[in-house]
Amino acid sequence: MLSTICELGRKLRDRSISPVELTHDCLDRIEKLNPKLNAYITVTAESALERARLAEREIYRGTYLGPLHGIPIGLKDIIDTAGVRTTAASGVFKDRVPAEDAELVRRLRSSGAIILGKQNLHEFAYGGSCMISYFGEVHNPWDTERVTGGSSGGSAASVAAGLGFAAIGTDTAGSIRLPAAYCGVVGLKATYGRVSARGVIPLSKSYDHVGPLTNSVYDAALILQVLTQHGPADPCIKPSFVSAFDELPENLRIGVPRQFFFDDLHPEVADAIEKAIDVFRRLNAEIRDDFRRDKLEVSTDRTLASAEAYAYHQSFVASTPELYQPATLARIQSGARISANDALRASQELLASRHAIQEIFDDVDVLLTPTVPIPPPRIADLRAHPEDLRAQELIMLRNTRPFNVWGIPAISIPCGFTKDGLPIGLQLAAAPWQGNVLLQAAHEYEQATAWHEERPALARST
Repeated sequence: MLSTICELGRKLRDRSISPVELTHDCLDRIEKLNPKLNAYITVTAESALERARLAEREIYRGTYLGPLHGIPIGLKDIIDTAGVRTTAASGVFKDRVPAEDAELVRRLRSSGAIILGKQNLHEFAYGGSCMISYFGEVHNPWDTERVTGGSSGGSAASVAAGLGFAAIGTDTAGSIRLPAAYCGVVGLKATYGRVSARGVIPLSKSYDHVGPLTNSVYDAALILQVLTQHGPADPCIKPSFVSAFDELPENLRIGVPRQFFFDDLHPEVADAIEKAIDVFRRLNAEIRDDFRRDKLEVSTDRTLASAEAYAYHQSFVASTPELYQPATLARIQSGARISANDALRASQELLASRHAIQEIFDDVDVLLTPTVPIPPPRIADLRAHPEDLRAQELIMLRNTRPFNVWGIPAISIPCGFTKDGLPIGLQLAAAPWQGNVLLQAAHEYEQATAWHEERPALARST
């Protein structure tokens, strides 16, 4: 089975493969594998096939809308879809059916993409494990006894297992990049505000990002182009996010902030990251391995995020607290104790940190860190010790969250495996609004390695 949108797009455009065939293939794989993974909450098979037949007719008569035309993809079930329930994996919204599509869904539909359904997540995106969901936890396709990470775990698992060729997730503290690393796929968040969050159920509006999960960096760029374009797509124009992929910029400067981001790494994660740094050296990048924590200040304050989460949920918590999963309810209620003055102070500090981070990129073009410090934990272990779940999630999200605070573009790409065959992620980040540089560096690394070509045995078996 072809796996990348870039490959499939060529086949679709020259009519050697049909959108209907692709959609049937994905739906068959969902039917076979979703009982093991629990990646989808709602599968919209009938409407997906209807859209696929329409895309086939359009392409066959020469009306080609661009690289997503006829491509089956999934959506995290926190993104509104008109006429299709959007649950946020919660009993609170289990029967909620929006009247309008989110802005990003409108753009995807206009590009000809085929929506397969809505994907499972950590309830209301308030966690990093996908262990807590009204619809049950999500299982990792590389080892179904382990977590996917969260909160976009269903989206990452779907892409890794071939239950769609891409997915759209959200990222408030790492919720795209963490599960991308754990599932061996690419996960991208652009600069804060680059992709519209209208019609996305918020967790914390000051930190929420939206972005793609894909099987290649190029595919992530293609989707980001659709999500951010301001006018009709023109397939004859090379997308701006992939226009710089031809070669690595001369004298690319890569900063490696070891303090904080490299603390207490699992040995196999540490080894994979060092080998990734060596790959960039062979690509003639300049590695600046002298970043100090006092130069790259990392805030771990969660005051504003907690306050904003509580503000959204306050009325639901007051009226139907029993419909939340207990752990989610406790996290939300923690924001009730935050005063307006404290929230305002935190908001001002956030703006200051986003301004200050720009100075870092006077010295480097890209920052390089591990995406996640540890391999994915076992589901049974987290079930056995629920009191430890939040602490484990904070470890998993430690390296991704700062980039939401700073609001800068960041990506996770595969860079190796543990001895148990579990994926390891490499995280790269760039200056605000410099997504092209980020994508170019990530693409160059990807092309110099073969990690992104690996697929879980579970996916290959179908």
